[in-house]
Amino acid sequence: MRLTWVQPEDLLPHELVQSEVEGKPVSSARERWIEAGGDPTPAVGGASANPADGGLRKLASRLLDELDNEAAASHPDEPEMWDDIADVIEPIGACCPGTDYPARVVGAWTGRAAGCLLGKPVEKIPRQGIEEILRCTGQWPLAGYFTAVGLSQEVAARWPWNKRSAPTSLAENIVGMPEDDDLNYTMLALELLEHHGFNFTADDVAQLWLDDLPAGRVFTAERAVYRNLLEGISPDKCAVIRNPFREWIGAVIRADMFGWTQPGNPALAAQLAWSDARLSHIRNGVYGAMWAASLASWAMVAEDVHEVLDVAARCVPPRSRLAEAIAFGRSAAQFGLVEGIDRLHDRYGSLHWVHVLNNAATIAFAIELGDGDFGASVCAAVTAGWDTDSAGATVGAVVGALAGIHGIGAAWTEPLDGRIATSLPGGAQLIEDLAARTVAVALRDGARL
Repeated sequence: MRLTWVQPEDLLPHELVQSEVEGKPVSSARERWIEAGGDPTPAVGGASANPADGGLRKLASRLLDELDNEAAASHPDEPEMWDDIADVIEPIGACCPGTDYPARVVGAWTGRAAGCLLGKPVEKIPRQGIEEILRCTGQWPLAGYFTAVGLSQEVAARWPWNKRSAPTSLAENIVGMPEDDDLNYTMLALELLEHHGFNFTADDVAQLWLDDLPAGRVFTAERAVYRNLLEGISPDKCAVIRNPFREWIGAVIRADMFGWTQPGNPALAAQLAWSDARLSHIRNGVYGAMWAASLASWAMVAEDVHEVLDVAARCVPPRSRLAEAIAFGRSAAQFGLVEGIDRLHDRYGSLHWVHVLNNAATIAFAIELGDGDFGASVCAAVTAGWDTDSAGATVGAVVGALAGIHGIGAAWTEPLDGRIATSLPGGAQLIEDLAARTVAVALRDGARL
């Protein structure tokens, strides 16, 4: 059994990359690892092909601890604590939502599910493979859920579907929205706010994970933190201990609920996302969550997607790498789908497919390019590759909120059957019930309705 995202020999190559980004000295650790026979190249998936022997694994553990104990270089443009972040982001006045707020929440939940579902079967497949699959099945450019009908054995062997998702997320197999961590976390955030309100702490988030999240359904940074919590490490330390994924996309996929329940108040939505994200992420990983929550908040009141992008961009530190990625993604949209994606990959192609920067650039690109068209937006997000289901979910939620159920379109909504499966306690949930609970939290805790 090769457990993903936790084996020391698999974590170390990723840590070498992340530590170098943070300005930590890594040359000695890398040389010792290579001299001992370790591979310094990070695995694309969560585990390398072969387990390390006992000696090599022990060395990986020691090197991880040494790198954790090294101080990161100062990054004045990328502050960590909320007060410091608040000092550098632009103040934004709140805007009261209209009477269509409940309908926008339904659209956001539905759009998030549909966008996620679109990306599920091709998660981990690079953009070249996605395009080859689509051309082989007569679906290029992408305009609907993927299908295996017409796919040649040669292409299928070269680019295998995500083995967990294909049985439930290809067009011919969809019966409601299948379980996915991108929706599990949205439901979990709703439960968090129902139980603790808007004054929740990282401890509250940690306890809820341990109570309700199956360990096998958390990945990357969240799995590292889950392990840390079980080892008795304080929640305020979990993000920086044996967690090389601390600037990846995990916190982004947890953030929408904080915006949906703070309609028209993106600054507070960003602060709530910060409170959640800091359990598992630092710097740009946290800013990504703040940005996603701000997108979700302004999508509850905006007239168009460009306005949403404009406002949300003001809720992240302006000279951070995350802000740069957002701006680059938006600018790439002017070149159209194919050339725009080429530019994204030229700029961010060296990053892991679950990193926050490439995926944030993709989300911004897809929303800008789609110009409010739901199908065009989620298809652009997925066609770009990288974390296809997560990017599709975030884009789908933003555009779905503005478009509403009818604007999303029956081709996208009918296969969902109005329900979302989950591995959380309680089983499958109706979208209309989840939306009603979301609105109830906003009403109970004082959103300006």
